[in-house]
Amino acid sequence: MPESQAGPIADVPETHPVTARTEVFHGRVWDVASETFDYDGTSITREVILHPGAVAILALDDEDRVLLIRQYRHPQRSRMWEIPAGLMDMAGESPLAGAQRELGEEADLAAATWHVLAEFANTPGGSDETIRIYLARDVSALPAFERHDEEADIEVRWVPLDEVVDAVLARRVQSPSLVFGALAAQAARSRGWATLAPADEPWERHPAIGSAPWGPHQYHR
Repeated sequence: MPESQAGPIADVPETHPVTARTEVFHGRVWDVASETFDYDGTSITREVILHPGAVAILALDDEDRVLLIRQYRHPQRSRMWEIPAGLMDMAGESPLAGAQRELGEEADLAAATWHVLAEFANTPGGSDETIRIYLARDVSALPAFERHDEEADIEVRWVPLDEVVDAVLARRVQSPSLVFGALAAQAARSRGWATLAPADEPWERHPAIGSAPWGPHQYHR
């Protein structure tokens, strides 16, 4: 096994020629494709979930409390604590505009100050989904949004950031956006928020809207 070169730890974009691609499943939210690609002379086939990506919002008030919502998640058979989030499935909508929309729709809130907090690939071994987490501050209330289905009975709670991190470390909460966002926020706060990025920073690694070398998948809506 070759030893990695010294230097900063960073993911490196890399693409291999796709020699065949067929659509296996066409769904309401995401599709599944079977892709065959050439990997240094070896032909490999993998099923890939093609996902439009998502944004999540860690809203923080003046008392360093995080806005949490709890709703039913059928695949997990659980009512889970999360941070507001939603799909990037609106044509022409920027990630920041999507985050602002989702904060209003899921939490009846607007925020005056926005920054990029973190990004992550949710299931890199099987999906191209990427999620960008925004830090939203200087929040204010909006008129109540009409919600349906699992969102109709969303619960809301403001929880001190340190208590959220305690819940993460005690494994009492499982939502990846909440886990990732809470730990990133605590780390960023300890560094004087110097790690934050502008809210309109290009989302380079989003395969549908960024400039990643592999380009947008043909099955994305």
